[in-house]
Amino acid sequence: MATLLRLPDETAPAGPRQPLNIDAEKALLGALLVENRLLEELGVPLGEDHFAEPLHGRIFARIRSLVDQNMLASPVTLAPLFANDPALAELGGQAYLASLAEDPAVVLLARDCARQVHDLALLRALIRLGTEMVNRACDTSEAIAPREQIEAAEADLFRIADAGDISGGAQSFAQAATRAVDMVARAKRSGGSISGVTTGFSGLNRTLGGLQRSDLVILAGRPAMGKTALATNIAFNAAWRRALDEEEGRNSGTGAAVAFFSLEMSADQLAARILAQRAELNSERLRKGEIAQEEFNRLARAAEELQHLPLFIDDTPALTVAALRTRARRLKRQHKIGLIVVDYLQLLQGTSRQADGSRVMEVSEITRGLKTLAKELDVPVLALSQLSRQVEARPDKRPQLADLRESGTIEQDADIVLFVFREEYYHAQKRPSDPASDEFRRWQEEEYRLRGLAEVIVGKNRHGATRIIDMVFMSEFASFGDAADET
Repeated sequence: MATLLRLPDETAPAGPRQPLNIDAEKALLGALLVENRLLEELGVPLGEDHFAEPLHGRIFARIRSLVDQNMLASPVTLAPLFANDPALAELGGQAYLASLAEDPAVVLLARDCARQVHDLALLRALIRLGTEMVNRACDTSEAIAPREQIEAAEADLFRIADAGDISGGAQSFAQAATRAVDMVARAKRSGGSISGVTTGFSGLNRTLGGLQRSDLVILAGRPAMGKTALATNIAFNAAWRRALDEEEGRNSGTGAAVAFFSLEMSADQLAARILAQRAELNSERLRKGEIAQEEFNRLARAAEELQHLPLFIDDTPALTVAALRTRARRLKRQHKIGLIVVDYLQLLQGTSRQADGSRVMEVSEITRGLKTLAKELDVPVLALSQLSRQVEARPDKRPQLADLRESGTIEQDADIVLFVFREEYYHAQKRPSDPASDEFRRWQEEEYRLRGLAEVIVGKNRHGATRIIDMVFMSEFASFGDAADET
């Protein structure tokens, strides 16, 4: 049953008259009493709170309750349930119920009346929300937290908007089958490998089929492995594919507008990374400004080329998972985003941290919140995660699922878990001190072999096989690429 955002009655404005139509409410109730089956055919989600007259709301709730019990809802069966209701008694008791159902023609008006009752309820909710916002903003008796008030107002506003969304619920097999066929058709159009949002990497696309809608994908790694670089590459590739589709007037189905929540790096730092990758400039020299005029010109051309890239960066620090959800929903409505990236999971905050400060429980809440967000918006969510230090204690430092830091629910809630691993990083720490020794020569040979090599380990894949995907890492550009045997 639908529930409407309900604010305290004392927030109702005293000035403007509330939008309502009591006659429409009476006609709707009469139609339901004449023909109970209309209850499931109204076309909008209605609840008791949608009725401006509280008595009508109670009558509607009783009708639904009787129908749910496979009982007939009529003036006769309703009368005993309202025997002690003073509001109905004041209107004439059972006679009032009978008057609602005395005109069978109201059955023809049921859907239109239901829509009007629903829409007027939304308008009243907006009025209550607006009044509540004014009252909160004017009240300086407690701590002033305008940003928290704005986020709370956004969340309330989206709850009101969702009161009219009836896209959820059970689907027929025909509907589900149609979506499955569409998914296969997208994979076929892309050359037989991608049914979701492209990662831009052949090996990853072949293994995962792209990033699938409603999936929570965890990308984990130890510091300096390049997980932010890989996530940035994937975000850029998906957004670039979308931009090309729009420019060419086609829809490959594999591109997506991207929302990138960067809790660690600022938006300009992230943009500088993307520009360095696109212009093939050394990111460290770029950061220091140590570039020639020709390189600066390449940077300017890349910036102009990417002016309309559908990549939206939110670098607000210390976001709660609830605030992230609100912002993601807004971006979904405004820009139709098809991929969400979160860098990184451990920097998010939960909303219900326990008194004992259990970080494990908080991370569990965060991962469940991200998975719920992926399903709610029907987009893949790619969340970066740290790994525990126990990786460093093993001779083979390739990460495993047990290394996911702080909570086993990360592994449980994720549909796909990817690990980034670069043996080159660990080999560099073993450099012998004597450059003239045989040990140093052997170390150097191995260093040449490992230079630029990287692995993306598919540790969990709810849709298929797990494997190790060979890739190359260009450290000067902070960028990944396909290995020769993965193209």
